[in-house]
Amino acid sequence: MSSPRSPRSTNDTRSARDTHSTRGTRSTRRTRPSLEIAVRASAVLGEGPTWDAAAQRLIWVDILSSRVHTYAPATGRRTTLGTEQHVGAAKPRTGGGLVVNLRDGIGVYGADGGFRWLLREAVPGRRGNDAAVAPDGSLWAGTMRYDEGAGGGTLSRVGADGSHAEFLSEVTVSNGIGWSPDGRLMYYVDTPTRRIDVFDVADPDPDADGPVVSGRRPFAEVEEGAGFPDGLCVDAEGAVWVALWDGAAIRRYAPDGTLDRVVELPFPRPTACAFGGADLTDLYLTSARVGLGPSAPPLAGSLLVIPGAGRGLAQPTFGG
Repeated sequence: MSSPRSPRSTNDTRSARDTHSTRGTRSTRRTRPSLEIAVRASAVLGEGPTWDAAAQRLIWVDILSSRVHTYAPATGRRTTLGTEQHVGAAKPRTGGGLVVNLRDGIGVYGADGGFRWLLREAVPGRRGNDAAVAPDGSLWAGTMRYDEGAGGGTLSRVGADGSHAEFLSEVTVSNGIGWSPDGRLMYYVDTPTRRIDVFDVADPDPDADGPVVSGRRPFAEVEEGAGFPDGLCVDAEGAVWVALWDGAAIRRYAPDGTLDRVVELPFPRPTACAFGGADLTDLYLTSARVGLGPSAPPLAGSLLVIPGAGRGLAQPTFGG
């Protein structure tokens, strides 16, 4: 990973500077927004922000601390759930409770807090990482090796009944997953590739379990020295927002893959982003302190929010 950048003040309100993208003729806006602290925290590896519309709260995890956090912006209420294993992601379920991507597989918590395994598949040296719920209510869950060994991870589709199919093998650090507004495109990040890839999503084949996903190709590439793509989300216009680990920034790519906006941040390791709030216009950001040592910027590990950053998409809930 590249060296962390110097922290910047969250009160920097200088006007945006325009540069030109390396693709096409669209200008790229570089901004330093006025960030707000949603939850001041010291998460080791904060990740996976997800807006739970039914509960009007933001769900996020601290992977290496084995904790699932929630934050309700309207009331300020916060909760923390400890898990027995490292937790890569937590998403709301249709009937209440959570589905979680754990070290040894996929588990579910009921609305009453009870836990059960939905899919247990322990692999020594491997853990669950980022995950996302598809428009059809299935969970797409990634894995990676603790040592980040090349090709040691996977991406799988998990159905409501626990049925699963491995979609990608030989992944290294399975990360951001998202879908276009019409559900016809799926975006995906395997972090060391420095790419966001895109797939076509077709209607289910009679002999297939779920939609047919194919045609992998590069959507956008992050140049060397700008950090590594991590978690992502898609907005209502079909643009892709991605956090840049060791890049101290969030980027927005237009639907054609052109770099549209760079949001500069006062900490080097943003991990993921998601739109939330009652009208889905606030962009929430998770961050990490891992590997930064005692010189970590004060906001590293906190949950931040950029009010009015855009407009997001309502997120589906897991059907299991």
